[in-house]
Amino acid sequence: MKKLIALFSIITILSFSCSIIVSAQAPAKAATAATADTLSDDALNETGVADTATVKTPTAQDTGIHQSLKRKFIEGNAGFMSLVALALVLGLAFCIERIIYLSLSEIDAKRFVGKLEDMIVAGEIEQAKALSRDTRGPVASICYQGLLRIDDSIENIERSVTSYGSVQSANLEKGCTLFIAMAPSLGFLGTVIGMVMAFDQIQEAGDISPTIVASGMKVALITTIFGIIVALVLQIFYNYILSKIDHITAQMEESAITLLDAIMKYKLKSIHNS
Repeated sequence: MKKLIALFSIITILSFSCSIIVSAQAPAKAATAATADTLSDDALNETGVADTATVKTPTAQDTGIHQSLKRKFIEGNAGFMSLVALALVLGLAFCIERIIYLSLSEIDAKRFVGKLEDMIVAGEIEQAKALSRDTRGPVASICYQGLLRIDDSIENIERSVTSYGSVQSANLEKGCTLFIAMAPSLGFLGTVIGMVMAFDQIQEAGDISPTIVASGMKVALITTIFGIIVALVLQIFYNYILSKIDHITAQMEESAITLLDAIMKYKLKSIHNS
């Protein structure tokens, strides 16, 4: 179920990003059409034929933030900027999947461990195993691993719970830094590509002029800005995910201590009765 929800989230975000990228290319086509229209006007003027078509003036809606972002997206080399956008999409999809997974892993640990402790002290080991097995989340999983070895020494039980807890913690944290590290790296790569473009244009022109250098520098700065923005967005989600992981890890440690205490009481009670 968790994989299906994560897959649905990825498909939704990918579809949304594709529509944005396609719509971002519309201004470029409009600019090409405007250039062609200007050329046709010049041709009409040369032949003496009047052009009665009215020129559409840009409105406030055409120069809004959304249009500005699309224009900057294209100016920063749409092919390369698509990689930055893809890193954002995949990063958000992963963050959503992790948030869903961690949310489903959380339980009322104090209530669960309290009920489990009462069962163990009362000698209802099989009922305690069934409760741990049927409860979702890493807290119940480490308790179940400890109960499976309840007949072993307390040292073996503690090692088993500690080892399995480390495995569960690794599962909670896997892959957390991949896309966050990728986004600014893509931005810095865009900086280098923009600088190379600037030097190529200088070499072709054989002259160092502000106009020639500005185009390459503009690409470098735009790609850097978008890469850092993507990294900042993903960093917010990453910090939230880390806070949830820390909360679950603290629950696991507290539950493991309570479980070992309950098992110790059970063993002492068994020795007394025998």
